[in-house]
Amino acid sequence: MRILVVEDDPVLRSNLCQTLKDAAYAVDAADNGEDAWQVGGVQPYDLVVLDLGLPRLDGLTVLRRWRSEGVNTPVLIITARDQWHEKVAGIDSGADDYLTKPFHVQELLARVRALIRRTQGLASPVLTCGPVSLDTRSRRVTWNGMPVTFTSHEFKVLDYLMHRPNTVVSRAELIEHIYAQDFERDSNVIEVFMVRLRRKLPPGMIETVRGQGYRLVPPEPINPWS
Repeated sequence: MRILVVEDDPVLRSNLCQTLKDAAYAVDAADNGEDAWQVGGVQPYDLVVLDLGLPRLDGLTVLRRWRSEGVNTPVLIITARDQWHEKVAGIDSGADDYLTKPFHVQELLARVRALIRRTQGLASPVLTCGPVSLDTRSRRVTWNGMPVTFTSHEFKVLDYLMHRPNTVVSRAELIEHIYAQDFERDSNVIEVFMVRLRRKLPPGMIETVRGQGYRLVPPEPINPWS
């Protein structure tokens, strides 16, 4: 999952980015509203963490422009402003959630997870596909209750697919959502990740849809008598 952090305070911006990276998100950052508006309008983010008090273009204006342009990316507003009418203005401008500074990082992460799940119509923090479960809070994956270990990028690929079960996801889409903007991207590496994931998951759980991409489906139950 790829997140854009828009915050003009360099210390807070750095802390937010590191917190999200530690939670297995790919993270880009902007320190002013104008840059945020431009990059957020063209890059396929899964979520934006948006401060309101920004230089060059304030956060509410950025948000209103995105929504008027058809950008439907979930937006979590963070701001030191705590008056109720400012919260209403943020929600009415198209924000999906609101967090007032100072806040605990665990609350931030919980809201981020919830907004990303909500976008895909998922309610539980534990995602399941057949016998495989992925806990978005602990980043723990199990198969029939037994833990399965993944590298950071393997987990990011599986996490993205688990949020979109039974949906064809192209290699290009995976690349856009598991790497930050400044990361050197290689489409061939997705095939490598798929080989590794298939070794660790039930047979048939990741389908290749020729010419289109990959699809996560519940694997066929194994018949012990066959």
